[in-house]
Amino acid sequence: MVTDIAARNGSSVRYLPHWVQQVPRRHTKDKAPEQIGKEKATLIMLVRNRELNDALKSMRAMEDRFNRKFRYPWTFLNDEPFTQDFINYTTGMASGNTYYGLINKDQWSIPHHIDQDKVKANMETMVSKNVIYAGSMSYRHMCRYNSGFFYRHPLLANFQWYWRVEPGVDYFCDIDYDVFEYMRVHDKVYGFVMAMYEYLVTIETLWDSTKEFIKKHPQYLASDNSLDFFVDNHPPTKSGEKEITGNYNLCHFWSNFEIASLDFWRSQAYQDYFSYLDSEGGFFYERWGDAPIHSLAVGLFLPKTKIHHFGDIGYRHPPYSRCPQDVESHQSGRCFCSRRDHFDDDGYSCLPRWWNVAGQSVGAGIKLD
Repeated sequence: MVTDIAARNGSSVRYLPHWVQQVPRRHTKDKAPEQIGKEKATLIMLVRNRELNDALKSMRAMEDRFNRKFRYPWTFLNDEPFTQDFINYTTGMASGNTYYGLINKDQWSIPHHIDQDKVKANMETMVSKNVIYAGSMSYRHMCRYNSGFFYRHPLLANFQWYWRVEPGVDYFCDIDYDVFEYMRVHDKVYGFVMAMYEYLVTIETLWDSTKEFIKKHPQYLASDNSLDFFVDNHPPTKSGEKEITGNYNLCHFWSNFEIASLDFWRSQAYQDYFSYLDSEGGFFYERWGDAPIHSLAVGLFLPKTKIHHFGDIGYRHPPYSRCPQDVESHQSGRCFCSRRDHFDDDGYSCLPRWWNVAGQSVGAGIKLD
């Protein structure tokens, strides 16, 4: 475990718990920047020191398009101590406070119950099939951490909302309203931009494990949930039903963009779900991603009215982009992206399916000819 690390704030030096590397950013006259947004929210990035340039790219876009209007704090998490360069440059880029946290080593390692020989053999098999990230253990740690631990980090204890920001992404449209306030006022829990299919070979047993979990905990299954998004030609669960059936079609919300409630992940339902999945070992024996896990949880444990598609946000995470399709967003100058460069109608997109099950007649704005 990393020992306590000195953190500078002006001319004083304080010693902080192992999970904090630095307290809020430096500011003129030793005064922290005043937050304009009124919600208990943070922008969060899981990032490595060597990704500094990509982190700054994402921050620049986020600050220009959204955060300079609201000055929400940034929270950076890393499985290794951040370098002083990383801290200095990201602090300088941010309009609000910045926080730097270390990940608990127990949350970024292989649990004792996992058969490491089996993991090695399965990884070699997946590599032979050219499965993306098949040979990466760090990718597995990342997916497990994003699935079950990020929201437990002490730096997030006082926050209710977060916007997940990945290194190397871009935002194409000005966002002139407080997205966190929107989520609270409209009683939303989870927001996304793109939805797509997962690679079956990476989650071969996830659906069976999820069905078994629901059998053990039917009280967590919400009525009017999104089962019809995950299973073709299947109605949403009705009140009193105690299990889920059908075959998973692999649709999920792409979790590299999330605006969501931290309280949902802290709920007993999700904590129990993650603990059950973690005991099954699929994060290591297969390559379970946090995207299908987050999606199945919010889709099954919440009514679909709690899930929001941010169709007005232009976003790119290589290799995919989504550009709002309405005319006003472009003629007003709010967005700068090609209306033909969007993922909605791609063969891997699940957005049309979501608009259908969510009862949205126009999900992407005006369709192009």
